[in-house]
Amino acid sequence: MRSIKNWAKNIINQLELLYKIYTHSKTPWYAKVFIGVVIAYALSPIDLIPDFIPILGYMDDFLILPLGIYISLKLVPKEIVEECRNMDVDYSRFKDKKIVGALATILIWILLVYIILKKLS
Repeated sequence: MRSIKNWAKNIINQLELLYKIYTHSKTPWYAKVFIGVVIAYALSPIDLIPDFIPILGYMDDFLILPLGIYISLKLVPKEIVEECRNMDVDYSRFKDKKIVGALATILIWILLVYIILKKLS
């Protein structure tokens, strides 16, 4: 149980780091786009793979999100990552912003359903 808590805390710390990198002025635009998608997905109350689906439902929590974080960190120069590790950020302005992540996930679902239906018909 302790290792799961440590894993979850590490994910949260990595997401905070990603936000700091996202707001950094020297972060490349393509990294900002990818990081924005990862953060929105992490904060979204809706998963691409619903949790009620056995085994696959938790795949996003254990595979997709860590993979997104890993790729995000690889897209940014190491100097920016190290500089951002020591930054302090005020997160209070995000209390009511979770809807953005939910809307992004819903749009992705709609797009996926549309593509699948188009292929089937």
